[in-house]
Amino acid sequence: MKLKPILRRITVVTAITGLSITALGLLFYVAGGRVNTTRSIPVGLYWTSSQPVEKGAYVLLCPPPGEVIAEAKRRGYLATGFCPGKLGYMMKKILAAKDDAVAITDAGVTVNGAMLPLSAPMVMDKFDRPLPRYQHAKFTISDNEVLVMSDVNGKSFDGRYFGPILRSQIQTVIVPVFTW
Repeated sequence: MKLKPILRRITVVTAITGLSITALGLLFYVAGGRVNTTRSIPVGLYWTSSQPVEKGAYVLLCPPPGEVIAEAKRRGYLATGFCPGKLGYMMKKILAAKDDAVAITDAGVTVNGAMLPLSAPMVMDKFDRPLPRYQHAKFTISDNEVLVMSDVNGKSFDGRYFGPILRSQIQTVIVPVFTW
C-alpha cells in the first residue's frame, strides 16, 4: 500500500514547516520584532527601538501593580506573561507626559484642556461588570510618569482605569513596521 509513504512524507513536511515557522518567529522576536494583535494600538508588526520615551510614542510596558490590574487579570483583560505578577506586556501610546494637566471625567480624558478622541471611560465591560475608574479626577503628570492609553479604540483597558504609570515600567519604545 502506498498510503504509508505518502503519510510519512506529509508528516515530515508538516513538522519541518512548523519548526521553520517557529524558528523564524523566535528570530524575529530576538531581533526586536513584536506583533500586536490587540486593538489598543493599530494591529500589526512593530520593531523595538532606542527612541526616547516621550508623548506620542508607542510603548511596550509591564502593567502597574495594584488591585485594578489584579482584577483585570482575573477578568481576562490581560494575558499571562513575563512581567511581575506573571502578567503579559501591554502596548499603548503615551498621551500625556511631564507637567501635563489631566482630567478623567465621564465625558472623557482631557490633557491640558483638550479632549482626547475615544477617551470616554466605559462604565461596564462587555459582561456588564462595573469597570474601575482612576480615583483622581484631576492630576498633573510628574517627571517620572506617563499616561498610556489608546487613541484608536474607545474600549481599550488603559490609563482611564489605572491612571499614570511610572516610566520605569516601560520596557521599550516600539515603532510600527506594518499595520492594518
